[in-house]
Amino acid sequence: MHDDRPNSDFDSQIAGIAALSDPTRRALYRFVVAQPAPVSRDQAAEGVGVARHIAKFHLDKLLEDGLLAVEFARAPGRRGPGAGRPAKLYSRSSRELAISVPQREYALIGRLFAEAVIEAERDEVAIDTALANTSRATGRALGRQARDHAGRRPGPEALADAACAVLTDCGYEPRSDGTDLTLINCPFHALARDYTDLVCGMNLSLMNGLVDTLQHPTLEARLEPSPGRCCVVLGQTPVTDHSMIEKG
Repeated sequence: MHDDRPNSDFDSQIAGIAALSDPTRRALYRFVVAQPAPVSRDQAAEGVGVARHIAKFHLDKLLEDGLLAVEFARAPGRRGPGAGRPAKLYSRSSRELAISVPQREYALIGRLFAEAVIEAERDEVAIDTALANTSRATGRALGRQARDHAGRRPGPEALADAACAVLTDCGYEPRSDGTDLTLINCPFHALARDYTDLVCGMNLSLMNGLVDTLQHPTLEARLEPSPGRCCVVLGQTPVTDHSMIEKG
Protein backbone atom coordinates (compact mmCIF):
# COMPACT_ATOMS: atom_id res chain seq x y z
CA MET A 1 0.00 0.00 0.00
CA HIS A 2 1.24 3.46 -0.81
CA ASP A 3 1.98 5.71 2.11
CA ASP A 4 0.89 8.96 0.48
CA ARG A 5 -2.73 8.99 1.56
CA PRO A 6 -3.99 12.57 1.49
CA ASN A 7 -5.28 12.54 5.07
CA SER A 8 -2.67 10.39 6.77
CA ASP A 9 -1.08 13.56 8.28
CA PHE A 10 -4.40 14.97 9.46
CA ASP A 11 -2.98 17.63 11.80
CA SER A 12 -0.56 18.86 9.15
CA GLN A 13 -3.37 19.10 6.60
CA ILE A 14 -5.45 21.20 8.98
CA ALA A 15 -2.49 23.47 9.76
CA GLY A 16 -1.86 24.03 6.06
CA ILE A 17 -5.45 24.95 5.33
CA ALA A 18 -5.68 27.11 8.48
CA ALA A 19 -2.74 29.13 7.17
CA LEU A 20 -5.06 30.49 4.48
CA SER A 21 -7.63 31.77 6.98
CA ASP A 22 -5.81 35.13 7.20
CA PRO A 23 -7.15 37.37 4.38
CA THR A 24 -3.77 38.96 3.59
CA ARG A 25 -2.06 35.59 3.46
CA ARG A 26 -4.84 34.22 1.29
CA ALA A 27 -4.55 37.17 -1.10
CA LEU A 28 -0.78 36.68 -1.38
CA TYR A 29 -1.21 32.98 -2.03
CA ARG A 30 -3.76 33.65 -4.77
CA PHE A 31 -1.51 36.27 -6.34
CA VAL A 32 1.54 33.99 -6.37
CA VAL A 33 -0.22 30.96 -7.87
CA ALA A 34 -1.87 33.11 -10.55
CA GLN A 35 1.48 34.29 -11.96
CA PRO A 36 3.17 32.56 -14.91
CA ALA A 37 6.57 32.63 -13.16
CA PRO A 38 7.90 32.76 -9.57
CA VAL A 39 7.54 36.21 -7.96
CA SER A 40 9.64 38.23 -5.54
CA ARG A 41 8.49 39.77 -2.27
CA ASP A 42 8.33 43.18 -3.91
CA GLN A 43 6.16 41.89 -6.74
CA ALA A 44 3.83 40.12 -4.31
CA ALA A 45 3.59 43.16 -2.03
CA GLU A 46 2.75 45.42 -4.97
CA GLY A 47 0.34 42.85 -6.40
CA VAL A 48 -1.88 42.80 -3.31
CA GLY A 49 -1.18 46.34 -2.06
CA VAL A 50 0.63 45.67 1.22
CA ALA A 51 3.97 46.79 2.67
CA ARG A 52 7.03 44.70 1.78
CA HIS A 53 7.64 43.60 5.38
CA ILE A 54 4.05 42.40 5.67
CA ALA A 55 4.37 40.47 2.43
CA LYS A 56 7.64 38.95 3.65
CA PHE A 57 6.06 37.75 6.90
CA HIS A 58 3.07 36.07 5.23
CA LEU A 59 5.00 34.61 2.30
CA ASP A 60 7.48 32.99 4.65
CA LYS A 61 4.60 31.64 6.73
CA LEU A 62 3.09 30.09 3.60
CA LEU A 63 6.51 28.65 2.81
CA GLU A 64 6.78 27.22 6.34
CA ASP A 65 3.37 25.57 6.03
CA GLY A 66 4.34 23.96 2.72
CA LEU A 67 1.94 25.93 0.53
CA LEU A 68 4.67 27.79 -1.38
CA ALA A 69 8.05 26.79 -2.74
CA VAL A 70 11.06 29.07 -3.03
CA GLU A 71 14.01 29.48 -5.36
CA PHE A 72 16.78 32.05 -5.64
CA ALA A 73 17.57 33.91 -8.87
CA ARG A 74 18.78 37.32 -10.02
CA ALA A 75 16.42 39.64 -11.82
CA PRO A 76 16.45 39.30 -15.64
CA GLY A 77 19.31 41.21 -17.26
CA ARG A 78 21.34 41.56 -14.05
CA ARG A 79 24.62 39.66 -14.20
CA GLY A 80 28.19 40.07 -13.00
CA PRO A 81 29.74 41.44 -9.78
CA GLY A 82 27.35 44.36 -9.47
CA ALA A 83 24.21 42.35 -9.99
CA GLY A 84 23.54 41.97 -6.27
CA ARG A 85 22.35 38.96 -4.33
CA PRO A 86 19.87 36.55 -5.90
CA ALA A 87 16.29 37.36 -4.98
CA LYS A 88 14.00 34.97 -3.12
CA LEU A 89 11.24 33.96 -5.53
CA TYR A 90 7.99 32.26 -4.54
CA SER A 91 5.78 29.84 -6.44
CA ARG A 92 3.12 27.27 -5.63
CA SER A 93 4.46 24.10 -4.01
CA SER A 94 3.62 20.61 -5.22
CA ARG A 95 1.94 19.76 -1.91
CA GLU A 96 -1.73 18.80 -2.06
CA LEU A 97 -4.12 19.64 0.76
CA ALA A 98 -7.41 17.85 1.27
CA ILE A 99 -9.44 17.70 4.45
CA SER A 100 -12.91 16.45 5.25
CA VAL A 101 -14.75 15.86 8.48
CA PRO A 102 -15.61 13.03 8.87
CA GLN A 103 -12.44 11.83 7.17
CA ARG A 104 -12.82 10.53 3.63
CA GLU A 105 -10.26 8.60 1.60
CA TYR A 106 -11.46 8.83 -1.99
CA ALA A 107 -7.88 8.94 -3.30
CA LEU A 108 -7.28 5.54 -1.70
CA ILE A 109 -10.36 3.90 -3.16
CA GLY A 110 -9.57 5.48 -6.53
CA ARG A 111 -6.14 3.87 -6.43
CA LEU A 112 -7.64 0.50 -5.52
CA PHE A 113 -10.06 0.66 -8.44
CA ALA A 114 -7.29 1.75 -10.84
CA GLU A 115 -5.06 -1.15 -9.73
CA ALA A 116 -8.02 -3.53 -10.07
CA VAL A 117 -8.69 -2.41 -13.65
CA ILE A 118 -5.04 -2.95 -14.58
CA GLU A 119 -5.01 -6.41 -12.94
CA ALA A 120 -8.30 -7.42 -14.58
CA GLU A 121 -7.00 -6.52 -18.04
CA ARG A 122 -3.56 -8.04 -17.47
CA ASP A 123 -4.72 -11.34 -15.93
CA GLU A 124 -8.08 -11.57 -17.74
CA VAL A 125 -10.08 -11.88 -14.54
CA ALA A 126 -13.38 -10.34 -13.50
CA ILE A 127 -13.13 -6.79 -12.13
CA ASP A 128 -14.70 -7.79 -8.78
CA THR A 129 -12.08 -10.53 -8.39
CA ALA A 130 -9.30 -8.08 -9.18
CA LEU A 131 -10.73 -5.53 -6.75
CA ALA A 132 -10.84 -8.16 -4.00
CA ASN A 133 -7.19 -8.97 -4.72
CA THR A 134 -5.98 -5.36 -4.65
CA SER A 135 -8.03 -4.62 -1.52
CA ARG A 136 -6.68 -7.68 0.26
CA ALA A 137 -3.13 -6.66 -0.65
CA THR A 138 -3.75 -3.20 0.80
CA GLY A 139 -5.16 -4.79 3.94
CA ARG A 140 -2.07 -6.96 4.28
CA ALA A 141 0.09 -3.84 4.05
CA LEU A 142 -1.98 -2.28 6.85
CA GLY A 143 -1.55 -5.47 8.87
CA ARG A 144 2.21 -5.27 8.48
CA GLN A 145 2.15 -1.65 9.63
CA ALA A 146 0.12 -2.65 12.67
CA ARG A 147 2.49 -5.47 13.57
CA ASP A 148 5.44 -3.07 13.27
CA HIS A 149 3.66 -0.66 15.64
CA ALA A 150 2.89 -3.45 18.11
CA GLY A 151 6.56 -4.26 18.72
CA ARG A 152 8.27 -7.60 19.17
CA ARG A 153 6.19 -10.56 20.34
CA PRO A 154 3.02 -8.52 20.99
CA GLY A 155 0.06 -9.89 22.89
CA PRO A 156 -3.57 -9.74 21.69
CA GLU A 157 -4.22 -6.38 23.37
CA ALA A 158 -1.16 -4.77 21.80
CA LEU A 159 -2.13 -6.13 18.38
CA ALA A 160 -5.69 -4.79 18.73
CA ASP A 161 -4.38 -1.37 19.79
CA ALA A 162 -1.98 -1.30 16.84
CA ALA A 163 -4.81 -2.22 14.45
CA CYS A 164 -6.88 0.63 15.90
CA ALA A 165 -4.02 3.09 15.31
CA VAL A 166 -3.62 2.06 11.67
CA LEU A 167 -7.38 2.10 11.02
CA THR A 168 -7.64 5.53 12.65
CA ASP A 169 -5.05 6.84 10.18
CA CYS A 170 -7.25 5.50 7.37
CA GLY A 171 -10.32 7.30 8.72
CA TYR A 172 -12.32 4.30 10.00
CA GLU A 173 -12.60 5.64 13.58
CA PRO A 174 -12.48 2.23 15.31
CA ARG A 175 -14.20 1.85 18.68
CA SER A 176 -13.79 -1.10 21.00
CA ASP A 177 -16.63 -2.41 23.15
CA GLY A 178 -14.49 -5.10 24.73
CA THR A 179 -15.24 -7.83 22.20
CA ASP A 180 -15.63 -6.09 18.82
CA LEU A 181 -13.92 -3.27 16.96
CA THR A 182 -16.69 -1.24 15.38
CA LEU A 183 -15.66 1.07 12.55
CA ILE A 184 -17.72 4.19 13.21
CA ASN A 185 -16.84 6.00 9.97
CA CYS A 186 -16.80 4.80 6.36
CA PRO A 187 -13.97 6.62 4.55
CA PHE A 188 -15.73 5.91 1.24
CA HIS A 189 -19.19 7.09 2.30
CA ALA A 190 -20.46 8.67 -0.94
CA LEU A 191 -19.43 5.68 -3.04
CA ALA A 192 -20.70 3.18 -0.47
CA ARG A 193 -24.08 4.88 -0.55
CA ASP A 194 -24.38 4.58 -4.35
CA TYR A 195 -22.46 1.33 -4.93
CA THR A 196 -23.05 -0.49 -1.67
CA ASP A 197 -22.28 -4.09 -2.63
CA LEU A 198 -19.11 -3.19 -4.51
CA VAL A 199 -17.64 -0.94 -1.80
CA CYS A 200 -18.68 -3.15 1.11
CA GLY A 201 -17.11 -6.16 -0.60
CA MET A 202 -13.94 -4.14 -1.09
CA ASN A 203 -13.95 -3.14 2.59
CA LEU A 204 -14.39 -6.75 3.67
CA SER A 205 -11.46 -7.88 1.50
CA LEU A 206 -9.30 -5.09 2.89
CA MET A 207 -10.12 -6.02 6.49
CA ASN A 208 -9.57 -9.73 5.79
CA GLY A 209 -6.12 -8.88 4.49
CA LEU A 210 -5.43 -6.85 7.63
CA VAL A 211 -6.49 -9.49 10.15
CA ASP A 212 -4.74 -12.28 8.24
CA THR A 213 -1.43 -10.43 8.44
CA LEU A 214 -2.04 -9.04 11.93
CA GLN A 215 -2.21 -12.61 13.29
CA HIS A 216 -4.44 -11.68 16.21
CA PRO A 217 -5.52 -14.99 17.79
CA THR A 218 -9.27 -14.28 17.84
CA LEU A 219 -9.94 -11.27 15.59
CA GLU A 220 -11.91 -11.76 12.36
CA ALA A 221 -13.63 -9.48 9.86
CA ARG A 222 -17.31 -9.92 9.21
CA LEU A 223 -19.82 -8.09 7.05
CA GLU A 224 -22.42 -6.52 9.30
CA PRO A 225 -24.04 -3.50 7.60
CA SER A 226 -25.68 -0.89 9.81
CA PRO A 227 -26.67 2.74 9.19
CA GLY A 228 -24.15 5.38 10.17
CA ARG A 229 -20.97 3.28 10.19
CA CYS A 230 -18.74 1.04 8.10
CA CYS A 231 -20.29 -2.21 6.92
CA VAL A 232 -17.47 -4.31 8.39
CA VAL A 233 -16.95 -5.20 12.05
CA LEU A 234 -13.77 -6.71 13.45
CA GLY A 235 -15.06 -9.20 15.99
CA GLN A 236 -13.63 -11.69 18.42
CA THR A 237 -14.09 -15.29 17.35
CA PRO A 238 -15.01 -17.65 20.19
CA VAL A 239 -12.15 -19.81 21.40
CA THR A 240 -13.11 -23.45 21.91
CA ASP A 241 -11.85 -25.03 25.10
CA HIS A 242 -10.92 -28.49 23.83
CA SER A 243 -9.97 -29.66 27.33
CA MET A 244 -13.58 -29.16 28.46
CA ILE A 245 -14.82 -31.14 25.48
CA GLU A 246 -12.51 -34.02 26.28
CA LYS A 247 -13.61 -34.04 29.93
CA GLY A 248 -17.25 -33.89 28.92
